[in-house]
Amino acid sequence: MYLTADQFTAYGKTGAETLFTLAKSNFAAYEKLAALNFHTGKTAFEDGIGHLRALLNARDVQAFVGLNTAAAQPAIEKAIAYSRSVYELAAGQQAEFTKLVEGQVRDGNKNFAALLDKVAKDAPAGSDVAIAAVRSALGAATNAYDGFAKATRQATEIAEANIAAATAAVTKKAA
Repeated sequence: MYLTADQFTAYGKTGAETLFTLAKSNFAAYEKLAALNFHTGKTAFEDGIGHLRALLNARDVQAFVGLNTAAAQPAIEKAIAYSRSVYELAAGQQAEFTKLVEGQVRDGNKNFAALLDKVAKDAPAGSDVAIAAVRSALGAATNAYDGFAKATRQATEIAEANIAAATAAVTKKAA
């Protein structure tokens, strides 16, 4: 069983397309993050100018303190919203990357199993034990990867729950 030039070319094209897909996805995420950062910075600047103008118009210390106190809650809420948006962007990008990797692993396992079937047809007598060992190793590797992917999903869910709880606690404390 020999690989032909066409098979090598097909593998190369598949790999390149995978990299292009990943690069496009990353650039889209960077674009969203840049837009979020720009919008957040602009809003913070405008809010700061408005707050400074209000402070400059304060007639006494109580008004000054009241303005600062009143500005604290919206600032905390905006910081929490920004953090949540950044986390959602990162989580979405990670999910897309995971989906891409899982697809590549699935396709790779399928192609390797097909190659192993072809090799088994042309293999000399007595090599069935070695082929069975390779199939067993492939099955074990697949099971290990599936376990790792499941653990990663569970860890992500726990992290999301912890972030939600921390956000709720900070919001409640600030209120």
